[in-house]
Amino acid sequence: MELLTGTGLWPVAIFTVIFILLMDLRHRRQRWTSHYPPGPVPWPVLGNLFQVDLDNMPYSLYKLQNRYGNVFSLQMAWKPMVVINGLKAMQKVLVTFGEDTSDRPPVPIFEYLGSKPGSQGVILAPYGPEWREQRRFSVSTLRNFGLGKKSLEQWVTKEAGHLCDAFAAQAGQSINPSTLLNKAVCNVIASLIFARRFEYEDPYLIRMLKILEESMTEVAGFIPGVLNAFPILLRIPGLADKVFQSQKTFMAILDNLLTENRTTWDPDQPPRNLTDAFLAEIEKAKGNPESSFNDENLRIVVGDLFSAGMVTTSTTLSWALLLMILHPDVQRRVQQEIDEVIGQVRCPEMTDQARMPYTNAVIHEVQRFADILPFGVPHKTSRDIEIQGFLIPKGTTLITNLSSVLKDETVWERPLLFHPEHFLDAQGHFVKHEAFMPFSAGRRACLGEPLARMELFLFFTCLLQRFSFSVPAGQPQPSDHGVFEALTTPCPYQLCALPR
Repeated sequence: MELLTGTGLWPVAIFTVIFILLMDLRHRRQRWTSHYPPGPVPWPVLGNLFQVDLDNMPYSLYKLQNRYGNVFSLQMAWKPMVVINGLKAMQKVLVTFGEDTSDRPPVPIFEYLGSKPGSQGVILAPYGPEWREQRRFSVSTLRNFGLGKKSLEQWVTKEAGHLCDAFAAQAGQSINPSTLLNKAVCNVIASLIFARRFEYEDPYLIRMLKILEESMTEVAGFIPGVLNAFPILLRIPGLADKVFQSQKTFMAILDNLLTENRTTWDPDQPPRNLTDAFLAEIEKAKGNPESSFNDENLRIVVGDLFSAGMVTTSTTLSWALLLMILHPDVQRRVQQEIDEVIGQVRCPEMTDQARMPYTNAVIHEVQRFADILPFGVPHKTSRDIEIQGFLIPKGTTLITNLSSVLKDETVWERPLLFHPEHFLDAQGHFVKHEAFMPFSAGRRACLGEPLARMELFLFFTCLLQRFSFSVPAGQPQPSDHGVFEALTTPCPYQLCALPR
């Protein structure tokens, strides 16, 4: 009763205020040490939370880099962060100190959504035995199901044929290419995870992609940033369920697909897909509490591969077609090379890539210019490290500003423009730069990079082999500026596909 009248609340309130101030003072002292990276002075309790634009972080960090240099600090509430910029600092952090920077910081909103210790997949899992086990499994299983082999290449080529048929059905009309690209790339991932493909008009596929698109926007921007900084807010009844409604719906869709797969799985037969292979590992791991193979982790691993593997590739392809209609001279040169090397009859093959330096340069330049994952995934230091004379303490969250490398004016001749010659030498040979790191680098580099490279080449060359793309008649020329949410996507645009 005393607590309800308010007299008993005072000791709690006083303790809470003192605790908050002491924690804030502790973090301020840490920041003010002579070797800690410089950065904007944090406000009490809030840190720099309201001094950066969470809805436009790329530009916000660009301005801070210009002011404080390539290694600078932020504090989001009580969480200390250091932002890494520029090629040299990035290589030092991700490669030289790779063993000490490969951990992941906890992300409260994802923990709320179901990522628990021992079931954190391959993207957000802490650096340790469980992550190594899942990374090893994912890489080897994808390889077993055709990654780097002719079998998967044929599957992607077949799907590219379906994609071209869908474009042909709307030839001469105004088309939203992202819708068709999402369906094609989704089918590649679905083939690996569930051994199935969806017809493009399947209502289940259409709903799944719509929910996935909505879910990606839920985890970026101001509100998720505040919830990560103050995770206690996640305990407000009904708030998180409302904010992350699409995330939960998407995981429910994946649960249905996993249930369907489980009911048809025969453990006595060779695995049909990655899910079968994971279920077999769960059976082997029964009774082993150290194993990361469990039902909860299956959901997260499948969710990681499905969402990350699909959205990034389809977004890059959407950028590629946009840049082709904005740069018709580049499009014509790609088509000329396709005609000379492949012709108009047979389908493109991965072996063609070595003889197509200009097309290869264009695809790389699309990735550099689009810069769809400007920060990759946060890292965390597992011990004290020193970068460019600055001490970064153990337990600090690292933001790897990949955009600062992909747009570095000291590396690229025309960093803010689309310029395929960035990847060609004077003789027209393809040249890959060490500053090209859209998949990040080091131990936590994207495990799906080989698949993404295959899809980008085969889908892009198949489309340009069969169609010429242009701005629809009567419509204004679209912008080449992106929209940053979870990814940097093109502003919505329409194109016209004409058979060649």
